[in-house]
Amino acid sequence: MHKKTLIAALLAAITTPAIAAFDLVAIGDLNGSAAGSFADLSGLSGTLENGVAANILGGLGSGLAWAGGNTFIALPDRGPNAVSYNSAIDDTTSYIPRLQTVTMKLTASASGALPYTLTPTLSATTLLYSNSALAYGSGAGLGVGNGALAQNSAGKYYFSGRSDNFNAALPSTSGNNARLDPEGIRVSNDGKSVFVSDEYGPYVYQFDRATGARTNSFALPANLAVSNLSPKGDIEIAGNTIGRVANKGMEGLAITPDGKTLVGIMQAPLEQDTKKNVRIVTIDIASGTTHQYAYKLTTGSGVSEIVAINDHEFLVDERDGKGLGDNSSAAVKQFFRIDLAGAQDVSALSGDLSSKAVGKTLVLDFASKLSAAGVKANDIPAKIEGLSFGQDIVVGGETRHTLYVANDNDFLSSVTDSNHPAGIANPNKFYVFSFSDSDLPGYQAQLISAVPEPETYAMLLAGLGIVALGARRRRTAR
Repeated sequence: MHKKTLIAALLAAITTPAIAAFDLVAIGDLNGSAAGSFADLSGLSGTLENGVAANILGGLGSGLAWAGGNTFIALPDRGPNAVSYNSAIDDTTSYIPRLQTVTMKLTASASGALPYTLTPTLSATTLLYSNSALAYGSGAGLGVGNGALAQNSAGKYYFSGRSDNFNAALPSTSGNNARLDPEGIRVSNDGKSVFVSDEYGPYVYQFDRATGARTNSFALPANLAVSNLSPKGDIEIAGNTIGRVANKGMEGLAITPDGKTLVGIMQAPLEQDTKKNVRIVTIDIASGTTHQYAYKLTTGSGVSEIVAINDHEFLVDERDGKGLGDNSSAAVKQFFRIDLAGAQDVSALSGDLSSKAVGKTLVLDFASKLSAAGVKANDIPAKIEGLSFGQDIVVGGETRHTLYVANDNDFLSSVTDSNHPAGIANPNKFYVFSFSDSDLPGYQAQLISAVPEPETYAMLLAGLGIVALGARRRRTAR
């Protein structure tokens, strides 16, 4: 090599910044199809009991699952209850839980602070229902009407976010309850199903990805259930000494890369547990066999997500509730690596499980990464709840893996507080990080078969003269 060429190459190597471990490469928003339009593609019209549109687009980061390629399934929770309505049912409404299919387009950026531009596009909305009848609340004594949905028909009974839609004679894990508060989601390896975990039961259900029909219900351990049910969370907490805490059930869900095992994690300790130990529950998909393990909180107030690194190691999202939406500054949004290999099953134990808790190693400090990228701590979303690996990309000539992170914006398109007296946009946000094999040794990508997208399925139905509830038009983030 010529001397001048060699010197130039050496200078370039010195001045070109090294790619950091879990480097932030893109940030994208999804607010709807146009300015002021925060509607999804459900085809629903009218308003919910609290006056919010039935087709409101929001809360997408409660759960996030990779579906192969640049397709993801985003999961809202039980619906918009930030608007005061009726405290007897915790301000919940007849919002129908749904899947939001989103295309995440990453485009190399010629300029700007980040190497990629992320453009999320909403391509389909799929409402969740059961073919068999569900238990809805009568509304008696609560100041509300019957909880059954107007959209119900024979063989199609929709789930609902309303907290009184349950059978009080059965434990909270009963599979016939209509109430559903989805928080975790993963796609099956054949691409045809999604698995969803929830806080009300807790439940873990399997749904047909294209139609939204429930196809399976997994029996969870009895020690996760509460027996004294109430539409008001505080009363439910006070009325039970065993089981999940109200609104803090199975917050996260993972699926191993081989597609054989589901791994759920509770948001908070069970009523019978102490010392900040939350439960991890593994479910063999074929047999339904479960095991339980302990995870000890060290920095955050709870856990929001878990995603599989391989068949025995997982990434856990431990966080506080601080940041945008809480009128405070984000502090704890940390992702820890854990290993269940050799961990002790605590299914038959209760109390202080600290000595049985799995070991953990900090892998990514989300709040610190965003602060380093120039995002103010009080602008970092409070509820960082969605976590998913995605397809590989090329950064600086190097092929790297991706990690997608999403927020739950509580269906609030903007926030006005003491930190933002003039108001600030509060969209559904998606953050993309890149990482190498050395950053996360042992990482194995899930292999998901390609299947027709839900809007394609809807067009096939239309061609057969079958009309499905829910539009399938494509909408792009603004």
